[in-house]
Amino acid sequence: MDKKYTLGLYEKAMPKNLEIEEKLELTKLSGFDYMEISIDESDDKMSRIFLPYKEIIEFSKASINTGVRINSMCLSGHRKYPLGSHDKLTREKSLDIMKRALEFAQITGIRLIQLAGYDVYYENSDQVSKDYFAENLARCTEMAASYGVIMGFETMETPFMDTVEKAMKYVKLIDSPYLGVYPDIGNLQNAAVMYKTDILDDIKKGQSHIFASHLKETKPGLYRDMHFGQADGHTQYIPCIKQLYKQGVRIFTGEFWDKGEENYKEILTSSSTFLRSKIEEAIK
Repeated sequence: MDKKYTLGLYEKAMPKNLEIEEKLELTKLSGFDYMEISIDESDDKMSRIFLPYKEIIEFSKASINTGVRINSMCLSGHRKYPLGSHDKLTREKSLDIMKRALEFAQITGIRLIQLAGYDVYYENSDQVSKDYFAENLARCTEMAASYGVIMGFETMETPFMDTVEKAMKYVKLIDSPYLGVYPDIGNLQNAAVMYKTDILDDIKKGQSHIFASHLKETKPGLYRDMHFGQADGHTQYIPCIKQLYKQGVRIFTGEFWDKGEENYKEILTSSSTFLRSKIEEAIK
């Protein structure tokens, strides 16, 4: 019987010293269906996409050995090397990262890459950076089409792309089936509070273009490092999931971070239980 949905685990929710096969086993034991691999701006994560072909194959072998897929990639490395950088060499590096990430995805069977919704991060955003971002995004999407891998924008914590509506501006500009939105409902809730808007109305603006969703606990002004169901959290799980499901979204990823807790296995399992309960309630 086909599953009604799949629930993934963000790699960085697990201790970073674990080997990839150990992380995949832990993903399964914790009650998640797949793992979302992280390619962030750190040297150890970024180096993965520059590995020789035979070493990248080892990631696929780990999936085969454990029976757990690496279904998606969170590509946040563009924060350090942004598509919209004012520096030409940085922009060239950003395109090389994209190419390598797509090659890695194709080799390992990853279907979806989540793009960070920043034109720049450590630089000042202006019209020049926005123009470079749009230009290089078009080039990235052409590459994605040639590799057969789809890309979806994460809605972030900065004004450049903190809503689905803002992400859709670029999705419509590029107008390709290989570019859509992969929103974070925790970040969207913070944006809705800040702008005094309706989060469900914002999600509806991504109709037919939302590939998956991050599920994350947030509160006003805080975007990470919270536990699911924390008393002061304000993420609207059930209504958001219900709306996303209505729009055809069936892939959800629990995004949270390992903070060195000794009971990390219990935290992973309780997170899986919490998120499944919200999804099941939303889609019943």
